Amino acid sequence: MKNRTFAAFAAVTGLTLALTACSGSDSEDTTSSSVGNSAEVTGDITVLTNRTDIVDTVFQDYKTQFEAEYPGVNVTFQAIKDYDGEVTTRMSTDDYGDVLLIPTTVTPADLGDFFEPLGTVEELSKDYRFISTEQNFDGMSYGLAITGNVSGLVYNKKVWADAGVEAIPAAPDEFLADLKSIKDAGSGAVPLYTNYKDGWPLTQWESNRCEITADANCVNALAETDAPWTEGSDHFVIDSLIFDAVAGELTEADPTTTNWDQSKIDLATGKIATMALGSWSIQQMMDAATDAGADPADIGYMPFPVQVDGKFHSVASGDWKNGINIHSDNKDAARAWVFWFADKSGYANANGGLSPRLDGPTPSTLGDFDAADVQYIELAPAEAGHESDVNDIDTQAEIGLWSPDFRQRIVDAARGASGETKESIFADLNARWADARASVVG
Repeated sequence: MKNRTFAAFAAVTGLTLALTACSGSDSEDTTSSSVGNSAEVTGDITVLTNRTDIVDTVFQDYKTQFEAEYPGVNVTFQAIKDYDGEVTTRMSTDDYGDVLLIPTTVTPADLGDFFEPLGTVEELSKDYRFISTEQNFDGMSYGLAITGNVSGLVYNKKVWADAGVEAIPAAPDEFLADLKSIKDAGSGAVPLYTNYKDGWPLTQWESNRCEITADANCVNALAETDAPWTEGSDHFVIDSLIFDAVAGELTEADPTTTNWDQSKIDLATGKIATMALGSWSIQQMMDAATDAGADPADIGYMPFPVQVDGKFHSVASGDWKNGINIHSDNKDAARAWVFWFADKSGYANANGGLSPRLDGPTPSTLGDFDAADVQYIELAPAEAGHESDVNDIDTQAEIGLWSPDFRQRIVDAARGASGETKESIFADLNARWADARASVVG
């Protein structure tokens, strides 16, 4: 029998950059030591953000607080909905703001062509999370996380409980059986929502890699295998679960008509039971519940349904990273914003995320993971000189581990829209990976 009850849970893209390089928190304040005397920092800076929903509200409060500390700096925001796409295009010029979230399209080897180094990995790792494994190259760090996420599935606890499910699933077959119980309960709730049409939510499944094997080195190991989609591997388990859920008609009836904004409301009000999203989504779902007159306490967060040695695991990783445009005319002011945002804005805690600071607060939304003794994994850094191997193989193979395309392909096959099978897709992915690996690392 499953050994973790829902009562214990109260609430909680890899494409290569196709560009030619153009040559308050409760934590301690490190901004002054990182930037210098705040009274001497001056300049106008433009900060790019993907938060179109709060740029005119919450971010204006940040502006007020920051400019009170740095009176010689004026901050202007640009909110962008299709962030990766639009910013990647803008980076073919020098005009891509002063501070920006580093697009997922930027490979490690390209960071120094577009972004100002913030400091050495060795030094920044003493104070900040995610430095040694993310947005760094050749010993230099180029971005500070705006928040930290853990991986899992956000769900409506009431829908699951009303279906008679009393325990957190600890294996993929248990998870599928629970989804079927939700479907059979007759509430009309979609057991598992893919958000296929919007695409990017499907990339969230990739965040669960390394949890299946509880191996902090699993990403680096991708550069050492010709067959990532081998039975028992992280990718095999993740993508088999997606395929089997769709094939079992446990997802939305027509994935081509999904809608991200509506899906938040639908999960909050019990029309959707479960979605695979990072922990950043918890607060957004709770807010949607409040706005819809539903109970935010119904929003829960469960780990990926696999245990290793009797323990659930979840990868802790950085969200978007604030970086500085290497062409900025006001790099001191831009640097001041990057460190202030990480140290003092309180953005991470307000959004239910881990603080980018090692000494930062833990959000209440992750209290359920603490109660369930979920073990956090922070991924091991790649060996020096090999930081870009996995990205390079992925690009050469034209798979896109962090793009929605190949998982949309899996959904299409599972719903009978393509004529492919799970086995044929996995064989193709393995063959492409092996060929690319031979080209990249020999």
